Amino acid sequence: MPLNHRPGYIQLLLRGLLAGLFAGLLAGGFAYLTGEPHINAAIAIEEAAAPAGDTPEQPLVDRDIQSTVGLFLATGLYGVALGGILATAYTVLRRHLRTGSDTQAALGLAAAALTGIVLVPYLKYPPNPPAVGNPDTIDQRTAAYLAVLVLGLVAVWAAVLAARTQTHLWRRAAAGTAAFIIVVGIAYTLLPTFHEVPDDFPATLLWDFRISSLGTQTILWTALGITFAGLLTPARQKATVPAA
Repeated sequence: MPLNHRPGYIQLLLRGLLAGLFAGLLAGGFAYLTGEPHINAAIAIEEAAAPAGDTPEQPLVDRDIQSTVGLFLATGLYGVALGGILATAYTVLRRHLRTGSDTQAALGLAAAALTGIVLVPYLKYPPNPPAVGNPDTIDQRTAAYLAVLVLGLVAVWAAVLAARTQTHLWRRAAAGTAAFIIVVGIAYTLLPTFHEVPDDFPATLLWDFRISSLGTQTILWTALGITFAGLLTPARQKATVPAA
């Protein structure tokens, strides 16, 4: 579809928000089925480890509401925000993507975001359930996580630039992969490492929680990319009518 016949930013934004809402609710369903049982188990371990006589602090929102309505509300709003970001990125970067397919462009941006925003930070700083983590290091951990997130996007950008310096397919793949690994390796080396998991914390529970967290993010970005790409098709068909 010619660039001048593509829908405007407001139309793309609305499609991105709608795709994000769907993806967020879908990811929330996965998190509810696979993540909430592990969170409840971790909370039980934290409460059991509390000194005798200590009254656990009551949350502002009841746990039952947190794990149901609160969970879907959070993932839905998070998906909407990511959908808006994806639509904005598509609007800004579409002319620079070397593909004539809007579907490939949308899916490529979602895959790049999944790689840079989710996978790269996950491998360096995997999420921990409740009862794991030192409150005194929360500021350092937050800053380090934001840094690796930014560097993950830089790694994806470096991979794209390196791939474009080559003409043959296998050379493009090799150059892009090498650039990505170099940037990620430098980031992982320079950023601090935190070892805060108690020795007696169940390893199975820890990894089940982490796998569930990764699955939730993967489903969210995959569903977002596919849904947004699908919503571009009706827009393309409508936009080509005046051109015909």
